[in-house]
Amino acid sequence: MLQFRSTDRSRVELAERLLRHAGVDAEVKKEGSKDKWYVGAATDKLAAGRKELRKALAEIVEAARNNGWVDEKKAEFWLEKLEKGLTLREDWPKYHVGLDHHGSLVVRFASTDLDSIRRETQRLENMGLVEEVHFTVKMPEEGRNGYVRILREGLERAAWLSVYGKDEQQRRLAAEFVEYILQRAKEAGDDVDEKATKIVEEGKARGSQTLKDFEKEVEVNGEKRKVKVIDGEAVEEDRGGKKLLRIKITAEVDGVKNDYEVAFGRHGKDNVTAGYAVARADAPGGREADAERFSALIKALAGREPRVYRKSDGTIVIKCYGRHLKGFMRYAELADVIEKWLKESKDR
Repeated sequence: MLQFRSTDRSRVELAERLLRHAGVDAEVKKEGSKDKWYVGAATDKLAAGRKELRKALAEIVEAARNNGWVDEKKAEFWLEKLEKGLTLREDWPKYHVGLDHHGSLVVRFASTDLDSIRRETQRLENMGLVEEVHFTVKMPEEGRNGYVRILREGLERAAWLSVYGKDEQQRRLAAEFVEYILQRAKEAGDDVDEKATKIVEEGKARGSQTLKDFEKEVEVNGEKRKVKVIDGEAVEEDRGGKKLLRIKITAEVDGVKNDYEVAFGRHGKDNVTAGYAVARADAPGGREADAERFSALIKALAGREPRVYRKSDGTIVIKCYGRHLKGFMRYAELADVIEKWLKESKDR
């Protein structure tokens, strides 16, 4: 922490201006009820400053380490930040961007300050994100951190809003947020950067294509197949108190026209998303040929093949997962209904 205190507020304000000139976001504050003022900047804010300042601070840390005045590991941690520098966008709080032990992206702002958490919640809502759908909030209690955590769906939605938001202000807010998170992800390392970039790309791709007249050639089991989509839709239905989602596609695969349908639901205690279809015995070439064409269609549209397996009675099942559903969200005819179903079925 670099800090300056004085009973002379004008001197503290001068220190604040000098820090800002050096690229450090600093603010004058009053020390409790005393007639004393201070300005301070912790490591992350200092690491976002100008290169000259960071170099000077690094020399101080080096000297402190060499004299045994600071822990070796802590000094290394500070020096690494000062050398690389950090990007902290003005007026944005410091978000942690990283990976959890499952390799999933974590985007989180934590603070003991109730007003800070409330401000960030309001900012996300102004952007068009919805609490418990796109982000979660825990308010600080008894001096312990509260937090705002952006869910994967939230980063995807922000990326989509940055392109397709209802007005210029919403698009600008979302674009600034996405850019900032990507900067933080890049600073966190290649694995984090790759994960965040992929999520943002998927968000921007949502609804960017149309099913009608879609054509693509894909390879399934070593054979190339031509896929041409004629039309399609997504519909919700209630089945025994459970929300089901049906993806219906009319398409030609290798010149054979057919109606294809995958029924998605939530399964098991973990509420996992999965979709099922059955190959038709009366299709040209029988079940095996129908399953091959079905796999080609799903790969062409969603970007990956489904799992195909045969049951003991000879039935051939085509199984899709949540990642296939994400692929289907690229298409304008499907995107809104899929998103609605994902929200409504999440907690059932």
